[in-house]
Amino acid sequence: MKKIIAVLPGDSGGSEVTAQATRVLEATAKRFGRELQIETALYGALAIDACGDPLPAETLDLAQRADALLLGGGASGPRWQDPRIRVHPAQALLKLRQELNLYANLRPVRIYPQILDLSTLKPDVVQGVDLLLVREVASGVYFGRPRKLWRTHRGRKAVDTTAYTEHEIKHVLRLAFELARSRRGHLTSVDKANVLVTSKLWREIANELAVEYSDVQLEHMLVDNCAVGLLTEPRRFDVIVAENLFGYILQDVAGALTGSHGLLPGGTLGPLRKATGRPVGLYEPTRGTAPPSRPGIANPIGAILSAAMLLRHSLGWAVEAKIIEDAVAGALRSGHRTADMVLGEAPVTSTAAMGDAILKQVELIANAAQ
Repeated sequence: MKKIIAVLPGDSGGSEVTAQATRVLEATAKRFGRELQIETALYGALAIDACGDPLPAETLDLAQRADALLLGGGASGPRWQDPRIRVHPAQALLKLRQELNLYANLRPVRIYPQILDLSTLKPDVVQGVDLLLVREVASGVYFGRPRKLWRTHRGRKAVDTTAYTEHEIKHVLRLAFELARSRRGHLTSVDKANVLVTSKLWREIANELAVEYSDVQLEHMLVDNCAVGLLTEPRRFDVIVAENLFGYILQDVAGALTGSHGLLPGGTLGPLRKATGRPVGLYEPTRGTAPPSRPGIANPIGAILSAAMLLRHSLGWAVEAKIIEDAVAGALRSGHRTADMVLGEAPVTSTAAMGDAILKQVELIANAAQ
């Protein structure tokens, strides 16, 4: 049976990197006799321009039918920087997460030995880093009520509310335990339990779940200590799990270890579907797309690795996912570098040429495996 993949390219550089990810996705699936049905729809800024809605009904319908979604980067040009804009491309992502019940964002961070010099940290600090951040994205301070800003006789005052239920915490922690079990068996649960009541509940539930996962070593860490640890001894981490706001900050800290956000994939998972036993997932690079004024230079690696995540988590095709990941490493070993990875006067690989290089590596690895 064909697997339906909804491709929502976004605008400018997002469309460019998603095109390369789709090429690699289709070629890898075909090479191993897998059948994909790729369907593309309007999304984000292009959808606003076409119909005034960042997530048209037709796009949402496709997303709900699809086995997985592959997204391009969001709009980042000056047009969308005005906070007074009422209809913004970012609203599409929030609505997708809500409609598909997505609750856990995964952010793998891997340091490739071929580009150690990109990191601002010393090579001996970042060499061998291979970690996964799991961030709860359906609750927390972003969704809490009350949330308001008002004036008092003493001046302005603002309130944000963080609220978590046992179910919301347990849902994401259980996923993190499962992921740690499938990796190196170490889970760092991040909180601020010395101050926040929500963090005290988070830590309590983590300890309760740990009884079911005796093969996983659970470590608790305060969020500030974790941020420092990511910069001083990042190799100690395997899987890190955190609530929404803490996770957002830690993902950016960890992402900076690579030296380029264009290398970073991402995926957001929802509940298991009865028909497939796999989670619906939305996959997208974290950053690295190029503005319209400079076409052809965006780094597609984050998008291509997001496609590999799609194969692993939503389709269960781990072998094909590993081949794409190895193909990226092979392209880097061959010396290919997009503009964000170039230091000095080294030659620059275009977006399309990087896609070509990775496709060539997919073929070489597949041939060697036969």
